[in-house]
Amino acid sequence: MRQVAQGSATQLLRRGLLWFAAILLLALCGPWLAPHDLTALRGEVYGPALSGAPLGFDYLGRDVLSRVLAGGRSLVLMSLAAATLALLVGTVLGLLAGFSRGWADRLLQWLADLSLAFPDLILVLLVVSLLGREPWLIVASVAFAFLPGTLRLARSSALALAGQEFVEAVRLLGVPRWRILLGEILPNMLGPLLVHYGNLLTWAVGILSGLSFLGYGVAPPAADWGLMIQENQMGLRLQPWPVLLPVLLIASFAYACDLLAEGVSRCFQEGSHV
Repeated sequence: MRQVAQGSATQLLRRGLLWFAAILLLALCGPWLAPHDLTALRGEVYGPALSGAPLGFDYLGRDVLSRVLAGGRSLVLMSLAAATLALLVGTVLGLLAGFSRGWADRLLQWLADLSLAFPDLILVLLVVSLLGREPWLIVASVAFAFLPGTLRLARSSALALAGQEFVEAVRLLGVPRWRILLGEILPNMLGPLLVHYGNLLTWAVGILSGLSFLGYGVAPPAADWGLMIQENQMGLRLQPWPVLLPVLLIASFAYACDLLAEGVSRCFQEGSHV
């Protein structure tokens, strides 16, 4: 039974990796595969499919296929950047807070609790509407919104590990604190952190695509899946592809991230039972 469970967990992780890799490959290589210029007006508004445009045209007469192929790069790269930044900063702060247990721990907990009072999307919208919609600022805002949850997870994991016997033994040997953190505590936190990273990616996809749909994300005329939904929603009955394909691709990317997180979680759970 244990071998069957381990095999199913491995299959789930493999499926998540393949799905994630496929979306990532499409996002990175899509702009070079686009057959036409992304801003060129090549057909009628919401025009039907033609020989050179198999998916038809959008609300300005631009080629839908070209914009779909190129529209995933911003969403995927910004999601990866925001989730990675939140994980790195939150892990460092959580390690320091959980291992110090002093005024720094109390201050970080207070700041995290204060930030949790604001919903993630509302917090990002507030920052972007006040300071601008540059990509780096959007990524930093999303990462900051994710920071409290990551900090609390890293802190609780560090607290649980700091009291373990193997950590106390290393500490009694006179090993410096930074070596204990990097060599003993951090490696034993990788399981929860990797699962949380997959969840962060899923949440980042939803927030960033929602920002583009609301008009606070990537600025036109850039191609972006979330922006395409917002731009072409009025012509859904006339030309569904500029809306349906970005919706499917965003959902597929979010599902791949969630599947990846679930696969990592099950693999670590099964590994802990062996």
